[in-house]
Amino acid sequence: MKRLLLLALCSLSLSRSESKFVPYDYSATIECLAKPFKPQYNGGIIVNPDLRNGPQAWSQFGNAKVEFREIGGDKFVVARERKQPFDSVSQKVYLEKGLLYTFSAWLQVNKGNAPVKAVFKKNGEYKHAGSVIAESKCWSMLKGGLTVDESGPAELYFESDDTTVEIWVDSVSLQPFTEKEWNTHHELSIQKERKRTVRIRAVNSKGEPIPKATITVEQRKLGFPFGCEVEKNILESQAYQNWFTQRFTVTTFANEMKWYSTEVVRGKENYSIADAMLSFFKKHGVAVRGHNVVWNDDKYQLQWLNSLSGREFYNAVKQRIFSVVSRYKGQLAGWDVVNENLHFSYFEKKMGPKASYNIYKMAQAFDPTTTKFLNEYNTLEEPRDSDSCPARYLKKLRELKSIRVRGNISLGIGLESHFKTPNLPYMRSALDTLGATGLPIWLTEVDVEAPPNVQAQVFRAGSKGRPRTSSSERNGDVEWLFSNRLLPNVPHRWKL
Repeated sequence: MKRLLLLALCSLSLSRSESKFVPYDYSATIECLAKPFKPQYNGGIIVNPDLRNGPQAWSQFGNAKVEFREIGGDKFVVARERKQPFDSVSQKVYLEKGLLYTFSAWLQVNKGNAPVKAVFKKNGEYKHAGSVIAESKCWSMLKGGLTVDESGPAELYFESDDTTVEIWVDSVSLQPFTEKEWNTHHELSIQKERKRTVRIRAVNSKGEPIPKATITVEQRKLGFPFGCEVEKNILESQAYQNWFTQRFTVTTFANEMKWYSTEVVRGKENYSIADAMLSFFKKHGVAVRGHNVVWNDDKYQLQWLNSLSGREFYNAVKQRIFSVVSRYKGQLAGWDVVNENLHFSYFEKKMGPKASYNIYKMAQAFDPTTTKFLNEYNTLEEPRDSDSCPARYLKKLRELKSIRVRGNISLGIGLESHFKTPNLPYMRSALDTLGATGLPIWLTEVDVEAPPNVQAQVFRAGSKGRPRTSSSERNGDVEWLFSNRLLPNVPHRWKL
């Protein structure tokens, strides 16, 4: 039996080495469609990915009843009469350590809408590959990814905490890439999106070519935003100022614009430090991100604010928004309006369920031209965190996009990116999904919990071929900027 298994693995390795190069599919769809698209990569290593062969390779998971249906020529599998979240349909696969797996599937539920996750069970552990809010009467695309710590068999299945819904599954894909292939995708992206052919001629005042001329090209300024957070101590150190302004084009103040720094005593606002910092960076051509108008976490509230309620609380919040947003109107690269809006609900508890919506609405009224960011953590970092997964993020963006005050609100996507061990395929897929909005994407507080030598490797793997910009929360964080014009094959569209 061991010889047979070894033979199978050798054959698999041989077939991978001899296989043709497979380009990465950057496409993602955030719209609910009448019919699903064909499986990406023709299903990759998934057998019978489009369910055209009925039950082949698919089986029951848990105690769900599984049946195969067809509507309008489209065949799919249904898990019904579910009693537990994991009651579903599944397929067995073999996962290899060292490979990066990009995953996708099209999902539907039979009524309303419900979050549905893709999970791989392996040796009693559960690897979450991604999630989507599936709807009834149309198909939603789930795009995700995963890596594994050791090779072995695994079982793909889908789960939803809403056991009253049927889970419909179609067009499933699981495509493995080697690290070399993954890096090649980045290199191709660099060649296509970041490089251009330039012709240089050395001529004299008459336009005549100068023979054997020596030409030196020196980059004097970065061609894309790149930076790091700062604190007020930069105002006191000439050496720090010189070092910073020679390297970075964007910055964010760690605390100096936050409410707890500018109004320690109610009614006594003090922006002197923030003003001085902004003036310094404007003088040196360094753009500044506004961080933040308010923070939705209970832990970071002023004591005097906690004591207010009702109309007093509302007026204090409105005054804060008017004060800080109007003061820096038109001077910032963007505002983090309600920081960590998806994880926390301080203002909702005080002002009702529409609190964050109304805060964004007021910020838009006071400064209609500056981009308003939704800034969150774990959207890229943690597939298990359902609070801020790409599907939840998109849902909030749709809500905010309906704001119509002094024109359409200009939104931006802020992703904090506090990584432990980055799941690169999941991170890439999440960016593909959010990139389908056409909105600017900033990685705002990038850090990795790892030794310095490992950090460097991870930053290189995660950012290769992509530009970066400034950060906000922690000393030493960096921030990356993603824009749809830099994401190959991403459709520029946004439909509510």
